[in-house]
Amino acid sequence: MFSKDIGIDLGTVNVLIYVKGEGIVLNEPSVIVINEEDKSVIAVGEEANSMLGKTPGKLKAIKPMKDGVIANFDMVEALLENFLKKIKVGSKISKPRILICCPSNITEVEKNAIKEVAEKMGAKKVFVEEEPKVAAVGAGLDIGKPIGNMVVDIGGGTTDIAVLSLGNIVTSASIKTAGNTFDQNIIDYVKEKYKLLIGEKTAENIKIKIGTVKQGKTKEKMSIKGRDLVGGLPKTVSITSEEVEEALKESIKKIISMIKVVLEQTPPELSADIIEKGIILTGGGALLNNLPELLEEELKVPVFRAEDPLSCVAEGTGIMLEKLYYIDK
Repeated sequence: MFSKDIGIDLGTVNVLIYVKGEGIVLNEPSVIVINEEDKSVIAVGEEANSMLGKTPGKLKAIKPMKDGVIANFDMVEALLENFLKKIKVGSKISKPRILICCPSNITEVEKNAIKEVAEKMGAKKVFVEEEPKVAAVGAGLDIGKPIGNMVVDIGGGTTDIAVLSLGNIVTSASIKTAGNTFDQNIIDYVKEKYKLLIGEKTAENIKIKIGTVKQGKTKEKMSIKGRDLVGGLPKTVSITSEEVEEALKESIKKIISMIKVVLEQTPPELSADIIEKGIILTGGGALLNNLPELLEEELKVPVFRAEDPLSCVAEGTGIMLEKLYYIDK
C-alpha cells in the first residue's frame, strides 16, 4: 500500500482534510468531548459539536484551537488521531506526507507544536504553510508569477491578509478579529439591547442566515430564543439584518483598517497589479452579505469572493502537495 499525502486545514471552527487523489474527505467542527474522570474521548467533530453547552458533569466539550493556533496540545492530537482513523489513511507500513496550515503571524514555537502533532500521527514528512498563501492557491490564483496577488482569508479565529508574488508572501498581517468575534459581537448586542442571553450556536445561526455588513434592497429578520436576563425565563425576540450590521460594524472596521495597512506596505509595482486584478476573499467570513461591495467602497479596489470560500485552504493544500515547489522547504 502506497502512502497518501494529506493536507489539513486545522481551523479554529472546522478541520478539513484533503487526501491526494480523493479531494476533501472530511469537514467537521474542531470540537472534542472527553470524560474528565478517565480522559477518554467520547465524541469528536459533528457529534461533539451537537453536545456543546449540553454536557453533564463529568463530560466536557473542548475547542482545542483558539485564534488559529493550538490552545490544547493533547486535545488537538486526540482530535486529529480520531479524524485520521475515521478516514482510514496511513498505516504502520505507509506513512503519509502531511501539509498543515497555520495563520501568518504564529511563532516558531507554535509552528513546531503543530509539526509535533503531525509527527506523532506518524507522518513521514511534515510541511507547515501559512494560511493566506494556501488559500490563494486554493482560490485559483497563480502565485508563482512575478505578479501581485492579494488575499483576505476571514476564518474562525483569525483574519489573514497577504500580498503574494513569485510563490511567496511579500507583506502580510493577521488579526484575531474573525468569525468567532462576529458571533461574540452578536451575543453582546442581543444581551445589551434585549437583555437576552443567547449561546454561540444561536449567534452563528444569526450570522449565517441574516448577517450583513451593508444593507441591500431587502431587510431580513429572524426569531431567536434565549434566556431573559431580567426574569430568568426562556424568551423569544426578533432580530433584523440592520441590527446585525450594527453589531458587526466595529469588527468590520478593524479588518478594513488592517487591509489598508497591508496595502500601504505593499511595493508600488505590486499595488498596481492589485488595482488591476483585485482582492480575493476566502474563509467563512467572506460569505457575509455585501462584504465585497463594502470593501470595494472603502478600499477603491475591486474585491471578489472566491468560488467556494470555505474550502479554499483545504483545496490549496491539495494543489501544493502536487506542486511541492510552492512549499517552503
